[in-house]
Amino acid sequence: MSAEDRSWVGLVAQAGIGAFTAWYSDPEAPLAVTADVFGSAPRELTRAVTLAQTLELVRAAVDVVEDHVDEVAAPGREQHLREAVLRYSREVAFAAARLYAGAAEARGAWDARLEALVVDAVVRGDVDDGVRSRLSALGWGRPAVVTVVVGSAPAGSPEDVIARLRRAARASADDALVGLQGERLVVLLGLSSRPRRGPDRGTPEDGSAAARSTAAGRVDLRAATTALARLFGPGPVVVGPAVPDLAAAGASTRAALSG
Repeated sequence: MSAEDRSWVGLVAQAGIGAFTAWYSDPEAPLAVTADVFGSAPRELTRAVTLAQTLELVRAAVDVVEDHVDEVAAPGREQHLREAVLRYSREVAFAAARLYAGAAEARGAWDARLEALVVDAVVRGDVDDGVRSRLSALGWGRPAVVTVVVGSAPAGSPEDVIARLRRAARASADDALVGLQGERLVVLLGLSSRPRRGPDRGTPEDGSAAARSTAAGRVDLRAATTALARLFGPGPVVVGPAVPDLAAAGASTRAALSG
């Protein structure tokens, strides 16, 4: 974790302690945990600190209070303080869950828009450094072979159609992007190299990049595209030729679109 992120975690913890102290002094006041505790933290912090880590931080704070409750509570108020801490920590946990759910939803919507832009750029054959940067943000790796699958969209909401096909595509290939263009579905698949072994020493028959890509295509493409075909709508599902990278995927896309 970076020094900046550690600093934000410390500020959130301090805000939580301060908010609890203020609420404990006036227990009739409404609990505004999200604003009081997490309001100062940037939304990007949800990428650096997981929900599980946040809940572990809350649990650690409760344990510390439990260990020192006799020192900080007024005489006869020890149990009352314990119950107040448990109630407040529960509210913090619920607030954290809501915060992370909202961040995930927003991130998912942003990723979907970014994915659509990338697929559109590949279809147009316009893969520049900006598109490569977006691909990196979407988690696209360095596959040995890339292909494009095109077909009609099935009935259903666009969000459900894309989500269903994306899950299947990522289960069938190492990298996958899905785009919906009107009634047409476009899927980009990236597959790792799995070269055949020679009969004598267990080495690739041809160590060249072209041979590795061809081997990967033979091993994976048919299985990957067959698994996806049933998720398209009525009509033909066309698979473009395998190409070495996304820069050349425009040609594969044009071939698939031309049938």
